[in-house]
Amino acid sequence: MTEAAVVRDWAPSWPVSLGSTLGSLGRGRRDPTYRRTSDRALWRTMRTPAGPATQRLEIRSGVVVSTSWGPGAEWAAERLPRILGADDDVSGFDASLHPIVAEQWRRYGAGMRTPSTGVVLETLVHAILEQRVTGMEARRSWGWLLARHGEPAPGPAPEAMYVFPSGEALARVPSWEWHTAGVENTRAATIMRAASYAGRLQECAELPLPDAHARMTALPGVGIWTAAEVASRALGDADAVSYGDFHVAKNVVYALTGEEDGDDDRLAELLAPWAGHRGRVQRLVEMTGISRPARGPRYSPLDHRAR
Repeated sequence: MTEAAVVRDWAPSWPVSLGSTLGSLGRGRRDPTYRRTSDRALWRTMRTPAGPATQRLEIRSGVVVSTSWGPGAEWAAERLPRILGADDDVSGFDASLHPIVAEQWRRYGAGMRTPSTGVVLETLVHAILEQRVTGMEARRSWGWLLARHGEPAPGPAPEAMYVFPSGEALARVPSWEWHTAGVENTRAATIMRAASYAGRLQECAELPLPDAHARMTALPGVGIWTAAEVASRALGDADAVSYGDFHVAKNVVYALTGEEDGDDDRLAELLAPWAGHRGRVQRLVEMTGISRPARGPRYSPLDHRAR
């Protein structure tokens, strides 16, 4: 028998786009925590402070309908407006400063906001898994972690959806399993350290953004890039820029200027006029698909598994 669902309707003051707002939460077609279905619904799982939850979102005549299951269902329903960017004030954003940004904002801006999912540890762990590896490698490790140590999604979720493991469950993952999953000692140690501070990290969801960034980066192994990846998804930080990323500076600088030697300093210079919205600009530019022409040999994924 399917467990009881918690249903909430919310009528936002703007035409919410589930894809534009929450698309950054999905990590590939096989992400066990994120799924789009043929009926245009968006399904998510999350480890809330109240426990596991599955949430199904759909839009009916401009009204967002949330249906959630599991111990964290009430929490997910209550947070719905913030998940969809109700905290994100776009009134001071001037897209006209660059034609590409202006065009992207014309196409996506009406429904696009910065999400504040409020689930910090799982967002942080995924960002740690992405450190210094390809997206393919990170997605593979993420899928392994959820399938091996997560929980089946509550409610009538699509097949093969799982909920992120608790901090306690993460702390019990043996070192040899991390190697099997392609996660070397450095990233595994950072994840285990984060798991031991799960409660303190979750508090970041309600801290002022500068304090939240400071708390995350105080954790060894978590730098400004990792904190920005978390803040732009879990904390509603529209100003969070992925400095230190292997591709972001090069691609965004190239898209905005045509220069092929972009670095973080140049990126910071270009984004300065949009202070308060710099992460928004990064995402808008990334959504164009423009990237710097490839030069040199391609990166070959490393095999960190124990032999």
